[in-house]
Amino acid sequence: MKFRLFYFLLVFTLYLFSQETKDKTDTVDITNGLLIENVKNQTAFEINALAPAKAAFYSAILPGLGQAYNKKYWLIPVIYGGMAASMYYYTINDKRYNEFMDAYKLDLAGKPHDFENLDKTALERGINHFQRNRDLSLFITIAIYALNILEANVDAHIPIKKIDTNLSYRPSFTIDPITNSISYGASIQFGF
Repeated sequence: MKFRLFYFLLVFTLYLFSQETKDKTDTVDITNGLLIENVKNQTAFEINALAPAKAAFYSAILPGLGQAYNKKYWLIPVIYGGMAASMYYYTINDKRYNEFMDAYKLDLAGKPHDFENLDKTALERGINHFQRNRDLSLFITIAIYALNILEANVDAHIPIKKIDTNLSYRPSFTIDPITNSISYGASIQFGF
């Protein structure tokens, strides 16, 4: 009983302090470019249809440049940090792979090498391990580069100005006719 009373009070207070949703009417004027005017807020902004392609092109030329074009400067160190870390592990794994490969070749030729305490199967396992990690590091670098381009394109598609700040919260109560118990529910609506 206490839980139901607490839930009812919580939902009721959220309902009281939530914003009201009103019908918004947008008009589109296609005289010179695409101009969207919000009648309710009396604001107008222009949509640049080529901005996503330009942002993706900039990011393809130099990683992070598309984020700078979109004014998301905080993403640039994240991109370069991820790429630098994966390239660092690529070089370490490539170096170890080459060391094990050279030792394996010298072992087949019967010459001494740096890993005298390892047999042929241990050298093969080392080669496979470092080759797999090297390839994975290269794949991660390429994936970060591709995600950089994709993020710049998507971010240019969704400017913050287009999202309506009028959010609403509507709780709903229904009574089950068979058990005569109350069912609680809530709906959150976003207006775009």
